[in-house]
Amino acid sequence: MKMPNPDRARLERQMAGSTNRWRFPTKPFSGDLLGLSQRCKALNVHFDKALKNPDVILECLGSRWELHQPQLFQSGTLSKLYLMALAQGTENPTKELENLLRAQLPGKIKKRAPVKKMFISLKINDPVVTKVAFSTALKNLYLSEAEIHTDDMLGVLASAHVLQFSRLFERCVAIITKGLTPSTIKSFYLAGCKYKEEQLTTACEKWLEMNLVPLVGTQIHLRKIPQDLLHRVLQSPRLFTFNEFHLLKTLLLWVFLQLNPTVQTVPMEETVLAFFTRVSRNASFLDQVTGQSLVPLFLSLRLHGIVKSKNLKKLRHINFFPESWLIRVTANHYHALESGGDMAHVKDLTTQAVRFGLLFSQEYTTHSEMIAIYGFFFEIKGIKHDTTSYSFYMQRVRHSDLEFPSSVWEHGPVNLRAERLVKYEIGAQTLVDGKWQEFRTNQITQKFGFSKPSCKSHALKIDTVGIPIYASFSFIFPMS
Repeated sequence: MKMPNPDRARLERQMAGSTNRWRFPTKPFSGDLLGLSQRCKALNVHFDKALKNPDVILECLGSRWELHQPQLFQSGTLSKLYLMALAQGTENPTKELENLLRAQLPGKIKKRAPVKKMFISLKINDPVVTKVAFSTALKNLYLSEAEIHTDDMLGVLASAHVLQFSRLFERCVAIITKGLTPSTIKSFYLAGCKYKEEQLTTACEKWLEMNLVPLVGTQIHLRKIPQDLLHRVLQSPRLFTFNEFHLLKTLLLWVFLQLNPTVQTVPMEETVLAFFTRVSRNASFLDQVTGQSLVPLFLSLRLHGIVKSKNLKKLRHINFFPESWLIRVTANHYHALESGGDMAHVKDLTTQAVRFGLLFSQEYTTHSEMIAIYGFFFEIKGIKHDTTSYSFYMQRVRHSDLEFPSSVWEHGPVNLRAERLVKYEIGAQTLVDGKWQEFRTNQITQKFGFSKPSCKSHALKIDTVGIPIYASFSFIFPMS
C-alpha cells in the first residue's frame, strides 16, 4: 500500500468570517467569498470574473504601487476600491472585464492584446502613515509571515488599519505587546484608543500596572503618561508598588513634570517636595484650581498605607492634601494603635489593603524586605528553587531579632502582642512571550505568632520562565 505524502497540501475547508462561510485555503483568493459576492452583486460586477482581475495600479501618498488581485483582496479597503472602479470605470464593466481576460486565455491566438491596467487611488489623512510604513504594509500582502521593523511599528499599524488588513494589524499588536517600553507606552496606548483596538489598550494598561513604579517612575518618560491611563492603572487591584509612599512619590513626580514641561531630567525627591511647598503656601495644592482636576488620581491612593512618621510629616510639610484628608489618616492610625493594630477603617482586602512588593530579578536566588506597621514586624521574602521554580511568603519577626532595627522602626512603636490576626493575599505576575502570567493565593486569615509554624504565612509557589517577577503582598489587620 502506498502511504500518502504527509507534506502534501490538504483541501481542508476553513471558516472565513464569524458565520458559516467557507473557502478552500489553497485557492489564490483568501478573503470572504460571501461578502465579495454580495459586493459584486450590488455593483453589477460578475463574481467569477472579479476573481481573475488584471493588474491594478494604486496611487497613494504621491507614489504608485502595482498590485495583483489575489493580494489585493486581503485588504478590505483596496478590494472595495477595486470593485467600485470595475463598476464605475466603464458603461459595461462585465464586458470590459471579459475583453481584458480574453487576452490571458490559452488558445490558438499567438499574439495577445495588452492587458489594460486599472488605476485606483486612496487618500490617507492619518499623519502616522508614512510612505515607508505604507510600503511595508503593501509588501506584507505578498508574505505569508508578516515582516515588520520594530522602529516603524506605529506607522505599519496605522497603515494596516487604513488598509483594513487584519492579518498584519493583529501581527503588529502581538509584536507591540511583547516590547512595550517607557518611551513607547504613550504612543501605542493612544493608537489603541484611536483605532478602537481593545487588545492593545488593555496590554498597555497591564504593562503599566507592573512598571509604573519600578521603571516608568524613574524616567522622564513618566511625563508622557496620559491622565486617563494613569487613573485606570491607579485603580487596578493588580497595581505593583514597593509600598504606598513609593507610589505617592511617583504620582507627585508625574504632577511635577506636568507643571514643569522644560525639565528634562528626573529631579530628586527633595526638589519635588520643595516645589509643592512653594506653590501651596496659601491653600493645599488639591484645593487650588490647578489641583482640582487631579483629585480623582489621589483619591485612588491608599493613604492609610503610609504609616512611617517621617513620611507623614512630609505630607503635612508640603501642604499638598486637604487638611480633612490628613486628619482622617491620622485619626485612623491613632485608633489602630490604640486597639493593638486593629484596622477598623479597612474592610475590603482587594481595594483597601496595605501593599508591599518585591521585584524578583534574574540575579536573585533569595530576596527579602523588612516591613513594620503598628508595631508589628514582618519579612516578605522570595526564593528561587531552580531555573523555573519560585516561592513567596511572609513571616512575623521579633523586633529584637532585627539586624538593623533603626531602619525599620526608628521613632516607631513596638507591639509585643503574642498573636496578631492578619488577613492577607500574595500574588505574582510575570511577562512570558507577550502574555502576562498571574499567580495568586486565596484570601487567607491567619494568626501570626513568634514561633514556627505560626510565624510563617502560606507560600505562593509558582513555575515560570518569566523574569522579572512582580510579587505583591497585600494585608489588613482585622478586628480581633
